Amino acid sequence: MKNKCWVVKIGSALLTNNGIGIDKALIAKWAEQIVALRAQKIDVILVSSGSIVEGMKRLGWDTKPNDVHKLQAAAAVGQMGLIQAYESLFAIHDVHTAQILLTRENLMDAKRYENISATLANLLELRTVPIINENDTVATDEIKFGDNDTLAALVANLVNADRLVILTDQHGVFDDDPRNNSEANLIEKIHFADERLEQVAGKTGGALGSGGMYSKVMAAKQATISNTPTTIAWGREDDVLTRLSSGEHLGTLIHC
Repeated sequence: MKNKCWVVKIGSALLTNNGIGIDKALIAKWAEQIVALRAQKIDVILVSSGSIVEGMKRLGWDTKPNDVHKLQAAAAVGQMGLIQAYESLFAIHDVHTAQILLTRENLMDAKRYENISATLANLLELRTVPIINENDTVATDEIKFGDNDTLAALVANLVNADRLVILTDQHGVFDDDPRNNSEANLIEKIHFADERLEQVAGKTGGALGSGGMYSKVMAAKQATISNTPTTIAWGREDDVLTRLSSGEHLGTLIHC
């Protein structure tokens, strides 16, 4: 029987502990859970942010620059640390990782789309964990306007994923901004076409990221093209991935 496939996206603020640096202890926990998912015949493709933020930390920058070439330089520096962390922490479990850097154009060109699909299929067959990031060092408008939430949804479409999981520093989608309203309620389950989604998802991203909850909601809508449901959940939740795989409800489920 063919394995299931999950696409798991990890945000910058979560991955770098709000800019302090790559949170290796947290990555180690995710790696352990992904190994457990693989034992359940669930392949995982990671879409990981964090290269620009890690590069800023390594270069000693306190604030995110506006200059696109400085952002590209930070991405190039930070990508080294990001991949080193993943590689070393998965190696503990004798699992190989593979790095794939993409731009939006790569997924718009039919031939490249086909090649990427074939590469991912082979990497999963070889029992590796593909780690995808936007190629910020060469993409200009992607840095300025894009985000890895959209990329994760496009990858989910590409592989016809069974599930898209967006791990973030928020507990899910709320009916109001929980940072401003302590009585805001978590929306546990909602259809992708429910008009409340866009109304309650703020468009503003954090200082370290480029998306915000709005981009996550829009990514979930994109994922429904391949009939892929999306879970938006707090990445620091204990055993978040294995609990989701066991059927437990966490965060917000945006279904088709």
